[in-house]
Amino acid sequence: MELIDSYKTLEALSEGMYKEKGSKFIALAVPCYSENEAKNQLNEWRKLHHQARHLCYAYRFGLKKDIYRSNDDGEPSNSAGTPILGQIQSFELTNVLIGVVRYYGGTKLGVGGLIHAYKTAAREAIELGSIIEKKVFQHLKIKFSYAEMPEIMNVVKTHQLQIETQDFQEVCLLQVAIPLEKKDYLTELLSENKHVLLEELGIY
Repeated sequence: MELIDSYKTLEALSEGMYKEKGSKFIALAVPCYSENEAKNQLNEWRKLHHQARHLCYAYRFGLKKDIYRSNDDGEPSNSAGTPILGQIQSFELTNVLIGVVRYYGGTKLGVGGLIHAYKTAAREAIELGSIIEKKVFQHLKIKFSYAEMPEIMNVVKTHQLQIETQDFQEVCLLQVAIPLEKKDYLTELLSENKHVLLEELGIY
């Protein structure tokens, strides 16, 4: 099985806009890692654009790009969410959410017009944003006693692991990001000490 050690996504929030016959389509594109995170983000956008007629969206997650969804939010079937998802696929992105808010201008655009509008707005948001290639890490929580501190920190320093959170008290907690190619070797190395507990938090 091929090791996927990087993927393309957006660096930060970016916006695009398309106007047609009085209707305004505002596209919002963000890096996003789960359906729950997407749900919360969409709720925030709905509050921000509470006067808009529609908030159509699409997302895709996972290293294999196999978790995805599109939603037309009341627009004709496949006229909004599918074109947005098509742009995510076209730019080969994953771990991304794109929502397009429509302020209705009073003139119907027809299915073809809607497909063009949602596709164009989504594409502009992507193009105006910054696409990055992100390295994949195994995120690991390490639990150990204070006596094990020198041993654990030696592994972290030797292999230049990225420390994400740390809490050094009587029971020490350390969350690190391990490059995927070192995952098996380092988890085995850390597991050799019976006083050290490991919890895998996910690969992303």
